[in-house]
Amino acid sequence: MRIRSALTALAVVLAGLVASAGSSTAAGGTTAAYCGITWGSAEKSAGALSDAPLVEVRTGRHDCYDRVVFEFAGPVNGYAIGYGETWTEGEGLALSPYTAGGALLRVSLRAPAYDDDHLGTVPYAVGEHVSNLLRYPTLRDVVFGGSFEGYSTFAVGVRARLPFRVLVLAGPGTHSRVVLDVAHQW
Repeated sequence: MRIRSALTALAVVLAGLVASAGSSTAAGGTTAAYCGITWGSAEKSAGALSDAPLVEVRTGRHDCYDRVVFEFAGPVNGYAIGYGETWTEGEGLALSPYTAGGALLRVSLRAPAYDDDHLGTVPYAVGEHVSNLLRYPTLRDVVFGGSFEGYSTFAVGVRARLPFRVLVLAGPGTHSRVVLDVAHQW
């Protein structure tokens, strides 16, 4: 009976520690989010299919997150991005064995990576690594998964399953961008 009471008390203490783990307390006694980030890690999707081709993919480091920018030659607002396995477009080959990182974001852009004549508009072949991510806190890899029937796919390898957000931005000029930001921590 004494052992059961001791175990129950220990469980209560551990539950309290787990509940408070990873949070920081500000002077006012409230929990502060890392860099004010409240994005979460659930799948995000929006927009419709477009025929404006993908023309550039680039990455950037920021104080609180790493960024991948997909730029299109025209208006694009369609995407589906979430954690999980990514397959090549049209072939169904899993990209996880070829993508660095502890977690994998599957990026499906609702726009082609080819023009009206079906000529590629980005310089990557299926399975190619898009960017050098040396010294990035969160991003580990960006791999092109191909483009088929108006959809373009990328596998984005990250350090761990972390919060992310997706932005759709107009410009420059008549171009548009789908931007993926992945936080450095929770």
